[in-house]
Amino acid sequence: MKLIGYLSALLALALVVPFTGSTALAQDKAPAKIHASSIQVLMVQSDEVKLPLEFQLALYENLIEQVQKTKKFQHVYRDGDTAAANATDLVILHSNVYGFKKGSEGMRQVTTVAGATQIKVHCLLTDKAGNSVLAQDITGKVRFIGGNLRATLDFAKKVAQIVATNFQ
Repeated sequence: MKLIGYLSALLALALVVPFTGSTALAQDKAPAKIHASSIQVLMVQSDEVKLPLEFQLALYENLIEQVQKTKKFQHVYRDGDTAAANATDLVILHSNVYGFKKGSEGMRQVTTVAGATQIKVHCLLTDKAGNSVLAQDITGKVRFIGGNLRATLDFAKKVAQIVATNFQ
């Protein structure tokens, strides 16, 4: 009976030790922050999904506003701004919508389980040469209170959080 208890304790210890060691290693090897003094936010593309124009414009404007609020860049350039060509340490934000579900504001007011709006966007940050710096899929949602366009603000805030975390 003592042997079973001993083996059980040894097995539990064997399961715990690898996880504690890998956590310490992951913390020691924190990814280096990306350095860029400027960012150019390109217009949001919607190649795979038919996205209403108001959502496309709201995504773009909210992205500009939220990235500016991070204060991580000296300049935030819009799509087509020719001054971006002369910027040093420029990164370019490409956004492509690959999923969209327009919810119902009325349903959200009546019930908390139906009517959600969801926008799925693939974001890619590249340098001037087109080399990938950071890529991530981000989902903007509005589930309970607010208009459908609020999902675009949720998306932009998530992008801003990623920018704040990964850039100097």
